[in-house]
Amino acid sequence: MLALRLTRRAHPAVQLRRLLVSMASAGTGFLLLCALGHAMTHPDSPGASFLRLTWCAAPLAATVYFAVAVARTDPGTRPRPGLAAIGLGPVRLMAVAATTTILSTLLGSMLALLFFLHLRGDLTGMPFDGAAAEFLAASEPLPLPAALTLLCLVPAAASVSVAVTLRPREARPAPAEGPRRFGRFGAYGASGARETFGAYGRFGARLRRTEPAGSRAAGSAPDPKKGGTPQARASENPPPAPASDAQPTATPSGLPWGTAILAAGLAVEAYASTATTTAPMPGGLPTGPTAVLLGWALTAVGLALAGPGLTHLCGRLLQSARPGALRLLAGRVLMEEATRIGRPLGVVCAVASAAYAMAVLHDPTADGRTLGPLTTLGATVVTGCAIATLLTAAVEARQARADTTAALLRLGAPPTMLRSAAALRAGALLTVFGPLTLIVAELAALPLAR
Repeated sequence: MLALRLTRRAHPAVQLRRLLVSMASAGTGFLLLCALGHAMTHPDSPGASFLRLTWCAAPLAATVYFAVAVARTDPGTRPRPGLAAIGLGPVRLMAVAATTTILSTLLGSMLALLFFLHLRGDLTGMPFDGAAAEFLAASEPLPLPAALTLLCLVPAAASVSVAVTLRPREARPAPAEGPRRFGRFGAYGASGARETFGAYGRFGARLRRTEPAGSRAAGSAPDPKKGGTPQARASENPPPAPASDAQPTATPSGLPWGTAILAAGLAVEAYASTATTTAPMPGGLPTGPTAVLLGWALTAVGLALAGPGLTHLCGRLLQSARPGALRLLAGRVLMEEATRIGRPLGVVCAVASAAYAMAVLHDPTADGRTLGPLTTLGATVVTGCAIATLLTAAVEARQARADTTAALLRLGAPPTMLRSAAALRAGALLTVFGPLTLIVAELAALPLAR
């Protein structure tokens, strides 16, 4: 009941995102039911039916990924002060988010079932003069348990993914203080706090902060010309802020792995041009080597893993070569949001490269092949979910930095400066990810173009 109330009282923008999840779930469910219809009409070719079902994995993964992004930005399931006192702790909010996701995806699955039955003619007669009867198995009775099992794949996978993503994580306990030890440069009893290299040479700040009493060598009496003891001089001249406050954001760790997997995918695609075994592609695309599918999958995973690291690199490049306030602001925001925006941006690059490769390979005037309706529906679901996930991640990033934006406006920063910083961030990302997408797309289409 709580999930239903939160769903009904949500903001219109939140309702729109949930409706988009339902539409994506409906498209994926319809593709799964069409794979079932093909298996019913072609019982003598189970391999082709299984291949059609395998091609539904891409829309299924895109729908689940989009559902997780929508659940992360749902304000109704966000922890807030005072909710734990009425029984809405992190675990209960996670359950509410999973339940809301189930409701949205189940709505889409039911719409897919109704539309599938309508096209089969089970509800109001055969529409479109029976044009869809072949791949919907209109002449065969529909096995309801099999259909419901396929329709439950999207709600089950989406709810489990949301629960795993939003599960409460316990804070790591602080490490126990060990025995006193010698630190760097022989400093006895150095603390475990990490400092930058410049902290040791900043006007003797390290000496003033960390020299313990009685650690001076014998005969090193206080010099009255220098203002007395080091402790007295430190009290007169306070040390600067700790170096840990000025440390930049840590670089995401997925860039080396993403680069390696991307290179492996491109190598597999290059090897696929010499392979002899072929695999049928979706309707309208030429038949190509089986290794092409593995190469495409590896490049997509590599781009998704390398996205945060590349976004962080864009932020560093914006702040290089004597930056001004505008470039500093844009670069710092990119570095802070590298993990949140980078992975959806990498997925969009993978989808864009695949779409570009399909556009290059598909030439209806040369071979007479046209993209089938199911192929078009699957490509629409994958592309729409990828773009919607990126926009949802941008909304989440905007919500996360709302306090910072309000503070800048209170300090007198003009709104045009914030808009210019956003345009600068978008330009930097397009400059880095645009050529990379084109290169990957050209290499992905090369094995099938021969």
